Amino acid sequence: MDREIRLKRLRFRAWHRGVKEADLLIGGFFDQHGKGWNDAEMDLFEALLEEQDVDIMAWAMGTAAVPERYAGTVMTALKTLNYVPISK
Repeated sequence: MDREIRLKRLRFRAWHRGVKEADLLIGGFFDQHGKGWNDAEMDLFEALLEEQDVDIMAWAMGTAAVPERYAGTVMTALKTLNYVPISK
């Protein structure tokens, strides 16, 4: 699959989780980091999108242990939480 098409699909899935908080966390994360990912990182993010939003959010906030299969650069970046847009 073409890289740009894959990125568009990942972005759509990241921003359409069903819960606004998850959209902001996961979609904001994708917008900040997605374009720079290699194929392995895109594979990992694609697998992550299959997980429940509450689990992803707990891993990002550090309230639950990250499964070994997601440990690495993508999860480390997700845990920074500096990409979530906050309106004032």
